[in-house]
Amino acid sequence: MREFSLPALYEVPADGNLTDLIRRNAAQHPQVAVLARKVAGSWRDVTATTFLAEVRAAAKGLIASGVEPGDRVALMSRTRYEWTLLDFAIWSAGAVTVPVYETSSAEQVEWILSDSGAVAVLVESAGHEALVESVRERLPRLKHVWGIDSGAVETLGTAGSDVSDAQVDERSAIADADTPATIVYTSGTTGRPKGCVLTHRAFFAECGNVVARLKPLFRTGDSSVLLFLPLAHVLGRLVQVAALMAPIKLGHVSDIKNLTDDLAGYRPTLVLGVPRVFEKVYNSARAQAQEGGKAKVLDKAVAVAIDYSRALDTTAGPGLALRLKHKAFDRLVYSKLRGVLGGRTTHAISGGAPLGERLGHFYRGIGFTVLEGYGLTESCAATAFNPSDRPKIGTVGQPLPGSVVRIADDGEVLLHGEHLFTGYWNNEAATAEALADGWFHTGDIGTLDEDGYLTITGRKKEIIITAAGKNVAPAVIEDRVRAHALIAECMVVGDGRPFVGALVTLDEEFLPRWAEQHGKPAGSTAVTLRDDPDLLAEVQRAVDDGNAAVSHAEAVKKFRVLPGQFTEESGHVTPSLKLKRNVVLRDYADEVEALYAS
Repeated sequence: MREFSLPALYEVPADGNLTDLIRRNAAQHPQVAVLARKVAGSWRDVTATTFLAEVRAAAKGLIASGVEPGDRVALMSRTRYEWTLLDFAIWSAGAVTVPVYETSSAEQVEWILSDSGAVAVLVESAGHEALVESVRERLPRLKHVWGIDSGAVETLGTAGSDVSDAQVDERSAIADADTPATIVYTSGTTGRPKGCVLTHRAFFAECGNVVARLKPLFRTGDSSVLLFLPLAHVLGRLVQVAALMAPIKLGHVSDIKNLTDDLAGYRPTLVLGVPRVFEKVYNSARAQAQEGGKAKVLDKAVAVAIDYSRALDTTAGPGLALRLKHKAFDRLVYSKLRGVLGGRTTHAISGGAPLGERLGHFYRGIGFTVLEGYGLTESCAATAFNPSDRPKIGTVGQPLPGSVVRIADDGEVLLHGEHLFTGYWNNEAATAEALADGWFHTGDIGTLDEDGYLTITGRKKEIIITAAGKNVAPAVIEDRVRAHALIAECMVVGDGRPFVGALVTLDEEFLPRWAEQHGKPAGSTAVTLRDDPDLLAEVQRAVDDGNAAVSHAEAVKKFRVLPGQFTEESGHVTPSLKLKRNVVLRDYADEVEALYAS
């Protein structure tokens, strides 16, 4: 199939904007908890009425400080309650939010604030304030820097004490559906980040259709979602807006090191994550089972869960014997795994990279369905996702209702719909290259099946062509290899080379546990173990699993274990964890040459 679409389930209000959501919630659900915030270790509900009042108070401060309609106001913080509060306050003042990753360097911050022409920036910490001050002399338009940890919300509330509710409501009504709501800068695997202009219409079309298609997951007064992805990333913003559109209760987690405790305390019904989170939950459970001498039991439970899930996709469904095994393991194993995820969670939405068919079936088999989706900043997050009533594991689902997905002659995925960005800020050339005749060229390669489910197979620019002329899509192998507990990252190489190779990094959290289980010296690291025969054999098993998904010509023939990791700090991944392949190839050129030395 070359093109597929679904009818829209939501009509975008022509004269409305996103601030309508919080006023509607206060009018229709005044005492419903639409958010929760963690105070002194405990979760406290925030009603729709309270949230509207807090947003108005912050918006008054922005207005009193001279923020005008259409002005850009930057927001640099970890995921926390104040992020959502200030985002809606910026919109309520008639301004445009410019998210900045809280891990950004001084050079990145300077570029985003300069390119967007931000007149103010709200940052989280004193460190962020110092970072902005270090580049402020080169930002003549920047008038205000407020620190959240320094009392920005209270400061704005005091500054706006003379501004009336009517003035805020007047400002809130200025924007219509086609007014820019935010400029989200792509994290940039190459070159400087580009600012994607997303309108209020884009968010309405995106979130309205997501909520309508996944209606059973968005039950007002019952459902809740815990958000731990960065709100500077458009996927986090989707969840924020969708939660308030439904509305369902939204909680924030700033530090995923305590995620297990937060899940247990908040007990969400829905979580949003990236595959690495779900891989770590599975790998941690398997490691604990090995340490407790119960690895064989878990392996049997995993096999039954996968078989059960696969059987759900057949006409006959699971047989009696499989159902009995599944029921037994549900009591012994599956219920405990669901408990790690809070105990009430039935579904998760996953994006950013493929989860893998095996893990997808495993999670559905234990009663926790991971709905994979696909999207880009330019498509306001999800442009395709799996419906909760008809998921097709191994795909990224069907197109967002009201939009169209087309597969070009060369296999590139093209998009059309109201959820698309309107262009790149201050960059007409890049806009003209990406948007042609209303179609956005994603740069991704994919296929559509007979039911309109999309599968992404790689990136056009990442296709490797070996010396023998074989085209290789790295993502297929990389995602499979990376699913192994011991592997942090895998990057396939081989452009112009005689065969396909790979650079592999080790998971620093799992490595000490593996080393102890295999009798390696205490304090062993990737540096000391990279040539260890047992470790290389373990990595080879992960590579073999990846190779099972491709042809012999596409398979990884040799690999190198690297002494370090690909991190944002090292400059090898973006804030959204995408590999900067050109930087890795440059910095590890010697390792690549070593692969082909003989």
